[in-house]
Amino acid sequence: MYQLGIDVSKKTLDICLMREGVRGRLKTKKIKNDFKAVNIITEWLEHHNCALSDAHVIMEATGVYHELLATGLYLAGVKVSLANPHRTREFARGMDILTKTDKVDAWMLACYGALKQPEAWTPPAEEIRHLSALLKRRDLLVSDATREKNRLEKYRATYTPEAIIISAESMLARLNDELTKIELMLKQHIEKHIFLKEDYELLTSIKSVGPQLGLNMLVILRSHDFRSAEQVAAFLGVAPVEKRSGTSVKGRSRMSKIGPPEIRAKLYLAALCGLRFNIALKSMYERLCLNGKAKMVAIGALMRKLIHWCFGVLKSRQKFDIDYVDLSRTQFTIGGQP
Repeated sequence: MYQLGIDVSKKTLDICLMREGVRGRLKTKKIKNDFKAVNIITEWLEHHNCALSDAHVIMEATGVYHELLATGLYLAGVKVSLANPHRTREFARGMDILTKTDKVDAWMLACYGALKQPEAWTPPAEEIRHLSALLKRRDLLVSDATREKNRLEKYRATYTPEAIIISAESMLARLNDELTKIELMLKQHIEKHIFLKEDYELLTSIKSVGPQLGLNMLVILRSHDFRSAEQVAAFLGVAPVEKRSGTSVKGRSRMSKIGPPEIRAKLYLAALCGLRFNIALKSMYERLCLNGKAKMVAIGALMRKLIHWCFGVLKSRQKFDIDYVDLSRTQFTIGGQP
């Protein structure tokens, strides 16, 4: 298997082909990151007598600029792995790679593929990608509408020309109209696909898991081949990280926070909601506090419990039951469509 490390940026792709192991000779190339990139890379591999089925591409899952390339290479028959940027950075430090340039990062990713052998990536179904795009658009519109609303409040609280106030009111109205349209499109998309509707109903059957967290967890759980709820918690950055060594190092456990912060924010709000409306979460929180845990540590535990329940209801295909909440212990793959 030949390792092909690709460092992705907005405009360019730095490529490093490793054919003879970590200490072997390298082939490098730099190309534009556009719609022609997949064809250029496949032709370049064939020029160097590297069959597409023998190539293993490793790139970091940062931003959105890797998505078209990763999907195109996958459809071309190339094995693609999306590496966690935090883990690759730690790998580079372990390899004593202190320099950070695009070319060095491409070589580092090739080394990471050769030594760590990351799992192959499979693109989510078209319905999931469409749902994810709608959710991202909705979140952006909500943020923009909130900012415009705050501006309008300040304009009204100070001396501001009437034309500016009218402009802000017009912009806020347009943003709210677009937000209404996107939410309607989300509802229609869920209703259109039966398996999405079933998953959504299972997830929102959990008390304190509302529509937004339910939709976002649906996208996450159906976009990856998670085999356990612990893997989901680690992916979202809510897994506890201990810091203890010998008799002198006794640091506090903390949340890893390696993962999408916007999902953790939604989980945090859902956990706070659960303290009021979910008896199981409330009793768990009180028990942890009585055992001496800090309040934020207890809330972090509630966030992990919500992840376990979300994983469990999709795995068991049963709605949430407050009398039987231990649905997530069995190892099971739920990636892709049921």
